[in-house]
Amino acid sequence: MHTENLTLLQHSLLAHKVTLLRDKETKMKEFRELVREIAMLMGYEVTRNLQLEYTEVETPLVKARVQKLSGKKLTIVPIMRAGLEMAVGLENLIPNAKVAHFGAFRDKDTLEPHEYYCKVPEDLDKRDVLVVDPILATGGSAVAAITAMKRHGASSIKFLCIIAAPEGLKKMTTEHHDVKIITCAIDQKLNKHGYVVPGFGDAGDRLYGTK
Repeated sequence: MHTENLTLLQHSLLAHKVTLLRDKETKMKEFRELVREIAMLMGYEVTRNLQLEYTEVETPLVKARVQKLSGKKLTIVPIMRAGLEMAVGLENLIPNAKVAHFGAFRDKDTLEPHEYYCKVPEDLDKRDVLVVDPILATGGSAVAAITAMKRHGASSIKFLCIIAAPEGLKKMTTEHHDVKIITCAIDQKLNKHGYVVPGFGDAGDRLYGTK
């Protein structure tokens, strides 16, 4: 599924691994590994069309004209804390990517995000930025993170999440219509507490064993 701003990844491995995330019996260690694996698979799709250039290398047999990445470099931006494990998966795929960090906590009453930390590379304006968070729920934290990246000069931004609620998608496309959203599943709705249904619960709590 593709729209101007939204890509729904349809891949058998992704669908299977997301189902395992949803299962309440999936333990913390496996949950963490699954988030990393899903992020890596998403990264493979997202980086499919990165710009390439030709170079020459010497193999054990001959000199060969081959391709390597060119153009802008990548920066991964996990929204703390749940986005950290997605960043690990992407770092395994793209080990030379720089990693920025953005932290926001959600007010339990208003569900609005409050930024508490933001650290980015100085050359963010020259980089392709991947903002990552396992869940796009209300969209508040994602919007805040992307606003912060733009404040620091980023202009080429993609947002990666494993599952998304329609409410979050609407907020994102309204507030940041220029940002591409890549997800593995679009769920039914948010409940009255701001959790995605059916979802897989609180990603941070399931990743780190907290309540």
